[in-house]
Amino acid sequence: MRFSSRVDISAPNPIAAAEAQCKRDGITLGKLNDSNPTRHGLAPALVPEVYTADPRGPRAAREALAAFLTEQGASSVNPDRLYVLSSTSQAYSWLIKLLCDAGDAVLAPKPGYPLIESIARLECVDTVEYQLCFDGSWMIDVAQLRELLNAPDGGRIRALVLINPNNPTGSYVKPSERAAIVNLCREHDVAIIADEVFYDYTLEPFDNNARIAGETGVLTFALDGFSKMLAAPHAKVGWIQVSGPDDDVTEAQRRLDVIADDYLPMSDIIARIIPDLLADAPQQTARVQERVRGNLAALHRLLDADELGVVSVLRAEGGWNVLLRVPSVIDENELVLAMIKRHGVSGQPGYFFDMTSNGYLAISLLPEPDEFERNVRVVLDTVAALIG
Repeated sequence: MRFSSRVDISAPNPIAAAEAQCKRDGITLGKLNDSNPTRHGLAPALVPEVYTADPRGPRAAREALAAFLTEQGASSVNPDRLYVLSSTSQAYSWLIKLLCDAGDAVLAPKPGYPLIESIARLECVDTVEYQLCFDGSWMIDVAQLRELLNAPDGGRIRALVLINPNNPTGSYVKPSERAAIVNLCREHDVAIIADEVFYDYTLEPFDNNARIAGETGVLTFALDGFSKMLAAPHAKVGWIQVSGPDDDVTEAQRRLDVIADDYLPMSDIIARIIPDLLADAPQQTARVQERVRGNLAALHRLLDADELGVVSVLRAEGGWNVLLRVPSVIDENELVLAMIKRHGVSGQPGYFFDMTSNGYLAISLLPEPDEFERNVRVVLDTVAALIG
């Protein structure tokens, strides 16, 4: 695996090397220059802990998270392969720094959320889009991925982003797609960045989907966090789980530790409540799951009962959002502007997510049932007005 040249992993100076050896030998050194006030009785009463500055995040938080992930999954999670940080957005930024030099590229799904392209641009890295195709369900065009990686400039592609399930299509990565993609990435020394923040919110899934976290066939960075797990975007906790061939993982972590150390670890104030938040996660996830499934069922009923019958919903396997299909004779901008004018309700048309044709509208399944039904009726009423 090739990593970026922007991370400085040059040999430490003799003093740093001696300090590292003492640490490995279990020897605690005094320091003339220790400027950590929490080690000298100066921590505030509200934050009494000693600041440990572990670049991967406080050990206790990572151990609690590893125990939770192990309980939820099929295999044991090593806390030493976890990085706790403030968000998955920050995780994307760190991983692009790790894998890409300026001018390199990452593969990102289309349709998809524009966040990846925006973060890559801030890192002076390009995004190359690969296509999701709809034929009753969404599938990854693996043949196109192969063409992109084998193209003359395919060598500048350093990572492939998989959203499992994708937003806004709601599609999980199918087992056959995963096997083919892992083989392609291994052949081309391309790492996988797997964003699985919506994984637990199944809607109408197919069988045999699985988390990509823990993949051993190629260097893989799985992202998740409390923003979606707890439906708490203000609880700024995310994490990276590193897996893959041992040599690649060791080298990746050696470099990722440098990045994490430069940006400083998560606040101890937040980290100390991570175990309590994890304890509440199953109940909170179930609560959100009940809401989104209930609203999806209501959506099907409302669309089936609509007299015009020109609005439909694309099958969504998971997540919080679904895509409505509206008559393509209606311009998407015209539809949303008419919704604003007639009902004071806005929305996100398909082109926001790089849909390849006109006639789509994203709708959230999170609102309370009465509000959700009003939102659906706004769409139906506006569509009827525009084609009437």
